[in-house]
Amino acid sequence: MSHILLVDDDTELTELLEEFLIGEGFEVTVANDGGNGLELARKQSFDALVLDVMLPVHNGFDVLRKLREDTANPGHSLPVVMLTAKGDTVDRIVGLEMGADDYLPKPCNPRELAARLRAILRRGRGSEAETSDNALSSGPLRLVPREHLCHWEEQVINLTGAEYAVLRVLVENVGEVVSKEVLTEQALGRKLMPYDRSIDVHVSNIRKKLAERGASRDLIINIRGAGYMLTGGQG
Repeated sequence: MSHILLVDDDTELTELLEEFLIGEGFEVTVANDGGNGLELARKQSFDALVLDVMLPVHNGFDVLRKLREDTANPGHSLPVVMLTAKGDTVDRIVGLEMGADDYLPKPCNPRELAARLRAILRRGRGSEAETSDNALSSGPLRLVPREHLCHWEEQVINLTGAEYAVLRVLVENVGEVVSKEVLTEQALGRKLMPYDRSIDVHVSNIRKKLAERGASRDLIINIRGAGYMLTGGQG
C-alpha cells in the first residue's frame, strides 16, 4: 500500500481527499501546516507528497525547497504534487522549477489527484524494461534504469522522477523530435492539457542540471511547434 503525505491547511478539503484516497487503496497521513509537514517528510518514509502552496508556518515553496536542498535526507527525492490556486500559472511554473513532479489546481478533483499519484508511483517503480540492468546511453549521457540514475561523463545528475522520465523518453528517441503530447503521455502518464507548460519546465531543469556538469545547452533542442529532440549526447 502506497503511503501519501497530504499537507494542506484546508481541513474540509483534506478530510475529503483523505477519505477518497483511503477508499482508493492509499495510506494517508495529514499535516495542516508547512512546519509539521516538513518534519514528517524528513522523519518518516512516504511514497509521495501532496503539497499545498498556501500554508502557515512554511509555505509550500519553502517546504519543497528545504526538502530538495537536503540531499542527505530521504525526503530529498520524494515525488511531489503541488496544489496551486486555480488559474495561477506562476505558482505552477515556480513549483515545477523548484522540483515538483506535477501540479493540480484547487479545488482539485479527487479522482484526478488519485490518477496523478498513480502515474508518479508507476514512474518510481518503473516498468520491467526500466528495471533491467541495461543502461541507456547517448554519448557521455548514461541512464541506469534499475536505479533511476543519470550520469554525464561519470558525474551523477540529481533528477526528480519526472525529469528522469522525460529524459529517458528523449534518450530512447535520440535524434528524433518528440512532441510535447507524447512526452506528457509517456513521461508524466497523463494527457497534455491546454496551457500546460510542465514539459517545458522539466526540460529547462534538465538542461540546467546537465549544463552544470559540462553538457551543451544544445544537447536538448526545441523544435518550435513540434517538440524536443536530444541531439546525440555530445558535450
